[in-house]
Amino acid sequence: MTLPPNTMSGVSNVHEARLALGKRLRELRTAARLSGRQLAESLSWPASKVSKIENGRQTPSDDDIRGWTATAHCEDQTDALLASLHSLEIQHAEWQRILRAGIRPRQNELLDLDLRTRFFRAFEATVIPGLLQTAEYARARFAEGIRVFQLKNDINEAIQGRVQRQEILYRPDKRFHFVLTEAALRMRLCPPAVMLGQFDRLISFSALPNVRLGIIGFRTQYATSPWHGFWLYDQDRVMVETYSAALTLTQPQEIELYSRVFDELAAVASYGRAARAIINAVGEELAAEMPDDDGAPLPGIAHSKLVSSNTEKLSGLATILLLRSQESVYFDADDWGRGPGEHDRSTPEPDAAHAPARSRP
Repeated sequence: MTLPPNTMSGVSNVHEARLALGKRLRELRTAARLSGRQLAESLSWPASKVSKIENGRQTPSDDDIRGWTATAHCEDQTDALLASLHSLEIQHAEWQRILRAGIRPRQNELLDLDLRTRFFRAFEATVIPGLLQTAEYARARFAEGIRVFQLKNDINEAIQGRVQRQEILYRPDKRFHFVLTEAALRMRLCPPAVMLGQFDRLISFSALPNVRLGIIGFRTQYATSPWHGFWLYDQDRVMVETYSAALTLTQPQEIELYSRVFDELAAVASYGRAARAIINAVGEELAAEMPDDDGAPLPGIAHSKLVSSNTEKLSGLATILLLRSQESVYFDADDWGRGPGEHDRSTPEPDAAHAPARSRP
């Protein structure tokens, strides 16, 4: 399946919306018999700003819109233009604007979206999804964002917010389907010890009855290229994160496209025992590289044994929550949209070794 890049990214729709807004502003300016230079001088703007806005090369602010309509004597158009601008900002939200007040407020916004959503579908090619991250893996991701975007350092509050969001995984009225590539397990985005703890967490969460975790191994034949990660929230929206912005796609054809892509990626993923085998194999390779107290690699240590040892220490609360959720919710194969060609899809029976960890260092 080959798709044109502009269709996949949704950037073209954002650009078209910006152009449409600029065109409407140009119409109002010309109707007022103002040249671009006259409008710029009236508003004390650089001469080039009017041209950039009208040609979609710059997004106006709320004050820009108000100044434009006041100068062109069309204040009755202000509310409609602001609505168009805000819709554009929702579609293409630049990180510098989203994270201006810090990372924790963004986690609060996502929590609100989580509470409104019943069915989550997420594909990630290079990172572990936020809802499945340990606190220390999340710390590494947030530290990167603070460094790259030169943000206010509220990392501890942000981690607290992310952990709070993970409570939703224990809601029996919610369903989650995560698909990761093996590359997401192998990317060295944090210290090895942190990554081993993350593998433990993945295996624990995969035991929840309302969570499906698929892993696409390196040897798997893809039908659709894993170009970038994305999240589907019910059938309402798709969220795609780029280096510069978060894209929110809400057009029906975009949601339908990403749903098809997700189904094709999910169809070649491994689940259940097969998925855990991939996670454990990567973990064992990583554990073999870790030095002991004397600085020498640990001989023949098996990550699967580490997982078993660690999960035996999980709190009784997590086990009780898991069993309660199993009593109140059941999803059959049709609920998950299973298709032909899928690997081991069975959800394992819960036991002490796979009880999900809600609070673990």
